[in-house]
Amino acid sequence: MEQQPRRKSWVVGPMIALALLCGVVIGKGWERTGHAGETYEELKTFSEVLNQVQKHYVDETKPKDLIQGAIRGMLSTLDPHSAYMTPEMYKEMQVETRGEFGGVGIQIGVKDNRLAVIAPIEGTPAHRAGIKAGDFITKVNDDPTKDLTLMDAVQKMRGPKGSKVNLTIQRDGATDPLVFTLVRDTIKIESVKSKVIDNLGYVRLTQFQEATGRDLSKAIKQFKEQKVQGTILDLRNNPGGLLTAAVDVSEQFLPSGKLVVYTKSREGKKDEWFAKSKDQLEDLPVIILVNEGSASASEIVAGALQDWGRAVVVGTTSFGKGSVQTILALGDGSGLRLTTAKYYTPKGRSIQSTGITPDIVVKLPTPVLAKASDGKPAEKDTDGKGVKPPTGKETVLPGGKSPEEATPKNGTVPQSLPAEAGGELSLEQDVQLQKAVDLLKSWKIFKELKSS
Repeated sequence: MEQQPRRKSWVVGPMIALALLCGVVIGKGWERTGHAGETYEELKTFSEVLNQVQKHYVDETKPKDLIQGAIRGMLSTLDPHSAYMTPEMYKEMQVETRGEFGGVGIQIGVKDNRLAVIAPIEGTPAHRAGIKAGDFITKVNDDPTKDLTLMDAVQKMRGPKGSKVNLTIQRDGATDPLVFTLVRDTIKIESVKSKVIDNLGYVRLTQFQEATGRDLSKAIKQFKEQKVQGTILDLRNNPGGLLTAAVDVSEQFLPSGKLVVYTKSREGKKDEWFAKSKDQLEDLPVIILVNEGSASASEIVAGALQDWGRAVVVGTTSFGKGSVQTILALGDGSGLRLTTAKYYTPKGRSIQSTGITPDIVVKLPTPVLAKASDGKPAEKDTDGKGVKPPTGKETVLPGGKSPEEATPKNGTVPQSLPAEAGGELSLEQDVQLQKAVDLLKSWKIFKELKSS
């Protein structure tokens, strides 16, 4: 088995469901070693405190637990993405980049100093339950998340397949918190999904994994064989992943030699990634769909194609995760994830906290929340299908989903679920996708007018 390099750089926010899926780049630019350049005199105080705790604390303590706690506390003062990983967590992280892990299927980050859902993973317990991008997690079981680090939150959501976890969600537009009971499962991710819509190639990327670039290339080959007239690249609710995969995807739409992304460290060291020659869809028009659940590697792709005028970006402003984490393997098999740089689009835009602004803003209709009470039927959702109210024993979600996997405990159920929160919308319902289709059809008409 090939030995894993000791340093990798990551560009996406932590993934929950029990995952910590971030983007990794191997090799270029990460050969440097981080080291402290200041005196260690302050460690004398730390040693004194450690000694006093071991001698006088009311309960017996273990040095390993105290030191690991000190490490976690130190890293938590830096930023939400820097963290310590135990040997078990470090091994699991390496497995997760291959697209299979255990959990409930939520990718999280920190926004406005709160624990936020970047996006649910399609087809997972969280996705089927109706948890949405932009939701804020206020409690995991009965534990408030206010003072939790991202790694602590991941740990609290971990558990064996079939076990349950309660998440309390604060959602914009909902007067009361929503409480979901989720049953953990093994999460398998298919990162590339494609089809043809009205002679247009549609490809949805759910995450950026090791095989994403290769699978996208297969989809593009099929599009060429079917002579599509344009391509829609759907990055909505894609939280990111491997930085190298983001470059692989970008270069399938950009000419060879074009800058895809670059990073800058604290010292100003600049590392750049350029597109290499790939089998492309020539000069066919491209629309990229993004929303508030599009983060990190998704923002790299959208930013690169937008900067080079290769694609029109449609949707809503993306999440804004523009920092790079470097993974350092430690001697005992544990790992350190440390923010070491920020990444920039080809034109020098930093996406951190600001995100990618679409060329054309198109918002999905806001889901209606209905309070079910007295056993009376809830109002109908936007596609005319009624939602059965809770009876005290069960809650039925739109689409007939059973509370066996996810139950909003307070009797509030989403009345209409957009694609990111409960299942795929039809073309007529998905106004963002419909806008992309209309734009590409118009593109073809104007091109024909120009050539006539």
